[in-house]
Amino acid sequence: MTDGELLVFTDGGCSGNPGPGGWAYVIVSPENGNVLAEKWGAEANTTNNRMELSAVIAALDLLLADPRSSGRKVTVYTDSQYVQKGISTWILSWKRNGWRTAAKEPVKNKELWQRLDELSARLPMEWRWVKGHAGHEFNERCDRMTQEAIASLR
Repeated sequence: MTDGELLVFTDGGCSGNPGPGGWAYVIVSPENGNVLAEKWGAEANTTNNRMELSAVIAALDLLLADPRSSGRKVTVYTDSQYVQKGISTWILSWKRNGWRTAAKEPVKNKELWQRLDELSARLPMEWRWVKGHAGHEFNERCDRMTQEAIASLR
């Protein structure tokens, strides 16, 4: 890894919802556009939202395991408004309301949200939404890897 900021691109999806799912991340150096790390994973029976969350969690797990990432700003780009708004806005209310939504329902994927909250608190973070399937190089790369992950289950 290099010094300075790290860019993390993530994606997740399913074939059917629920159904076989995949997730992927790509970690990029903004200085030169080099890919520093990438990975995908798959689950046989899951949901789109679980896969979107799993991608970010896996990327942050990797960064936090590497001492060279300590204290570095991380900007996460996701095409999931569920993830971006969830971690930036909604989670504050969920925690205040005992992990209940505004409708007093239990928060779905609570264990993943709690893990993401714990991980994101350990690094300086910025969350950005990027439109999916709009030609962004690294978002498209994550999408292709997600589809490979799903195909690996067939």
